Amino acid sequence: MEELRYPAGRFEKPASASAADRKGWMREIAALPKQLAEAVAGLSAAQLDTPYRPEGWTIRQVVHHLADSHMNTVIRFRLALTEDNPTIKPYAEAAWAELVDGRSGDVATSLAILDGLHARWMALVESIPEEGWARTFYHPERQSTLRLDVTLAMYAWHSRHHLAHVTGTVARQGFRR
Repeated sequence: MEELRYPAGRFEKPASASAADRKGWMREIAALPKQLAEAVAGLSAAQLDTPYRPEGWTIRQVVHHLADSHMNTVIRFRLALTEDNPTIKPYAEAAWAELVDGRSGDVATSLAILDGLHARWMALVESIPEEGWARTFYHPERQSTLRLDVTLAMYAWHSRHHLAHVTGTVARQGFRR
């Protein structure tokens, strides 16, 4: 069950974050919209409504979650770049996944959001000067302060993690025979 829940492994905070590390994480995040669109292309409604693990979200919910999560993250980046250690607003991601648009909405809408959002996100992060990567925000739910470079690493992992939920489910279920 652990491998179904964490197919890309659990997130491990990097010990350091060089410019080369950040470029690699940016490439991973930038690639997600196309990879995700390819992973769900041609899936039927029933296939999209297949959970990636017992009691897990459906493929559809994972796609919508990625749009929700990454929208929130871009806002957190923007806040950290314009305010001193702002306190961000957490959101109830599991509850959001249960809203009608997350449970039954057309995945094309979230794929379009991700496509445009990731283009803007990458334009933003590519402009951050070296010293800007040390900027922070406070996450009250985690009771911790997060640096932008660590957050970038986390969302590269987050992209891999949820893409693996989708591609793993498609493969295990034999949706592409």
